[in-house]
Amino acid sequence: MQDNRWLWLLEALHKLVTSVAVILTTLFGLLVLTFVIGRMVPADPVLAILGDTFDQAAYDRVYQDLGLDQPLYVQFLHYVQNILHLDFGQSNVTKNEVVDDLARVFPATLELAILAITIGTVLGVPLGIISAVRRGTWIDHLARIVGLMGHSTPIFWLGTMVILIFYAGLGWIPGGGRIDLYNDGLVEGPTGMLILDAMLAREWEVFWSALHHILAPALLLGYAAMAYLSRMSRSFMLEQLNQEYILTARAKGLAQPSIVWKHAFRNIRVQLLTVVTLAFCGLLDGAVLIETVFGWPGLGQYLTAALFYADMNAVLGAVLLIGLISILINLLSDVVYRFVDPRTR
Repeated sequence: MQDNRWLWLLEALHKLVTSVAVILTTLFGLLVLTFVIGRMVPADPVLAILGDTFDQAAYDRVYQDLGLDQPLYVQFLHYVQNILHLDFGQSNVTKNEVVDDLARVFPATLELAILAITIGTVLGVPLGIISAVRRGTWIDHLARIVGLMGHSTPIFWLGTMVILIFYAGLGWIPGGGRIDLYNDGLVEGPTGMLILDAMLAREWEVFWSALHHILAPALLLGYAAMAYLSRMSRSFMLEQLNQEYILTARAKGLAQPSIVWKHAFRNIRVQLLTVVTLAFCGLLDGAVLIETVFGWPGLGQYLTAALFYADMNAVLGAVLLIGLISILINLLSDVVYRFVDPRTR
């Protein structure tokens, strides 16, 4: 018994060391990737700082201040050192520290992504399961058409059509932004997510204003997530419905809902958790277009503006933040696996 306990501890320690090594390796690769991108992009950071009017002496001074005259490996070491101290440099557009800008805009993207993935999961997973159970019927065909449209239609085009019809034509939705101007600044909570902060502060007018603004972009992103999740849920469920234990359950006379939800669904939970995690990570870095269309002041719009003005400090900071959040979300999903599926413990 004592030997088994030691074996379990050694195995747990080995898994922990392996996980930490994978995370550190991934982070290092992400740092290398962002550094290479920053050096390969055909944009001169000195020109971005000085503008069009400067003399050679000023150019040389800024060039040396940025450390661009040093060897590449020295620049990389300084880059890693600054990142470890949460120093992403200063934005050439906002003139603020990039870390302060990211702390300001990221909650808006996180709020949008959370609402979108909730909509996509609540609608997409049941739709995919029902489509698999009713395979070959009109429900299945309709679900597949809805999923195909969600995959094939560009989301920026859908966003533009929604604005033209429901804002310019019918006036049902606001034109852009997170909140009405007369409600702006009334709630400044700890999370930076207006809907949650307004609920905590019991500012219901601010709450309904924020919900009115977020609904259209969240529904569009949720529709894209729903198309992906419904297709994957249908595929997972069809695979389980063809297994022998399902045939045995049917032979025993179990009801269809019991077979689907108590037996088949339990065996696809881990797979669904994986695809939901991937869809959520995709929403974080895929919200660039929808934020630009709806004027949503989040990380996507901030990244778009930084790319347009060749603000590489802001671009690299945003890319690094998205990569770090994706790593943390995948790590969290690995932990959740152990509670959802005992076979992974």
